Amino acid sequence: MFLTGGFDLRDEPWIPVRLLTGGSARVGLRELFKQAHEIDDLELPVPPAAAGLMRVLAVITARIAGHGVDRLGDPDIAEDIEEWLLLRRRVLKAGRFRPEDVDAYFDEQVPEGRFDLFDDRRPFLQDPRLRAECVDAKGAPNTSGVNKLVMGRPTGINGAVLFGHFTDTAPVPVPAAKAAWHLIAQLYFGPSGQCTPRRITGDRTGSGDAAPLRKSVSYFPWGPDLFTSLVLAVPSPKAEVDWDADDVCPWEEEHLADPLKPVAPMTWPGRMLTGRFRHAVLLEPSADGREVTDAYITWSTHESAPEVRDPYQILDRRKDGEFQAREADGARALWRDLDALLLKDSRQDTQRPPALEDLPTSLLPALRVRAYGFDQDGQQKDSVWFRSTTPRVLTWLEENDAEMAHHIKRCHAAAEQVGERLDFAARVAWKAATDSNIDQSPKAKIKPDARKPGPWASAALTRFWPKAEADFWKLTEPGRRTEQPVKPFVDAALAALDEAIGQANRADIRVARARHRARSMLLALLNPKSG
Repeated sequence: MFLTGGFDLRDEPWIPVRLLTGGSARVGLRELFKQAHEIDDLELPVPPAAAGLMRVLAVITARIAGHGVDRLGDPDIAEDIEEWLLLRRRVLKAGRFRPEDVDAYFDEQVPEGRFDLFDDRRPFLQDPRLRAECVDAKGAPNTSGVNKLVMGRPTGINGAVLFGHFTDTAPVPVPAAKAAWHLIAQLYFGPSGQCTPRRITGDRTGSGDAAPLRKSVSYFPWGPDLFTSLVLAVPSPKAEVDWDADDVCPWEEEHLADPLKPVAPMTWPGRMLTGRFRHAVLLEPSADGREVTDAYITWSTHESAPEVRDPYQILDRRKDGEFQAREADGARALWRDLDALLLKDSRQDTQRPPALEDLPTSLLPALRVRAYGFDQDGQQKDSVWFRSTTPRVLTWLEENDAEMAHHIKRCHAAAEQVGERLDFAARVAWKAATDSNIDQSPKAKIKPDARKPGPWASAALTRFWPKAEADFWKLTEPGRRTEQPVKPFVDAALAALDEAIGQANRADIRVARARHRARSMLLALLNPKSG
């Protein structure tokens, strides 16, 4: 089954999963689809790789999943949304992918070698032309280095160490399975700016654009087994794409894309999920094909990025009126996005992910939301990645339970309001306690110094948000949906403020007055007319 010296992702065990029995395993793509109904979850330890892999798996699901001769990715079925939703219900009712359909796709519909990580002609999601195009002035190979491939390893002098200690002078080879994870992560979350130069014409260009998901967070409906999660991940054909062009993925394309020509039009579902890459990558394997020893990472195109709505992202309205994907924030817990996931797009400033539209009503009580995010800047800095999963909350979608959806919104709004007030009050308190030149009278206006906020605000917020989350979930318990949510959050903020200031400091008269002022600012939220 395996190619000598190759690493065939169809059958090599490269994807870690957790089984419904509680055990862990590693599977290839073929086994993943054949056993999806027996798999509880993906266990990739690199969330940006998981976010990209879910998009790859969603496209393959669209090619494989069906009833009779019909497939979820069939554009003729997609012409009628009701017919498509009916087909999806039939697929879900079957409860598993048909093994013969899985084999037919991997062995017959996709040319041999396209899922091989090290295929000579068309390695999976890579460009073999880089060996000839990424060279120095003398024609010698100019690689990027294996450390550049692995997110979390430092490169050059500015790289941040997320996991482990590695240097450019002593790069450590990467097992092929892990290299596949980071290949996917680079294509979806790679940086903009300087990269390994690539010479195609007379020019040798060494800069590129950010990957399509950079600094973003993705939200997927998550079912009781991986089969359900994958079927629900197939994007709705309501997408605004080019319906006249053929839909193909990079591993299905007859020829490699021309980097100097316009990007192919967005089509559903293949190109919209796997056709927006801005990077080109090529992995160099060890002699036995079990490790990656080097890599080329450069630009894939300088043409305008195609516009298409990503089905797994929240959109927020910017100040200029345009919408952009909500950025990942490693310090922001998933529950703080919950109202944006539950409320319909009729909201003025937020649009929920299309993947959470038209979900089967019968499944809603069993569905959670899985988030994969990568807190980054737009260029080179990577801060932290995260994975988070809600409880079974999708039964509260606005169209299914409007009262609860709006209660969730009130709870979140109250928490955010109290959090903002706590931040401001703690900074005012620090200013009042430490600046001997300010007016200490109770009604005097105090403007905190933005450059010297003091330690209390950060310490208070660090304590506040975990307690606020616990209070939030209590407020979602049956019978509490009509409660006013401000008081529990104010109580949590008062406690967090006192902990941040510390018991010992309160003996100081200036600190005592500053604490009283800050507490008054928080308590005013309980009586808006006086606040």
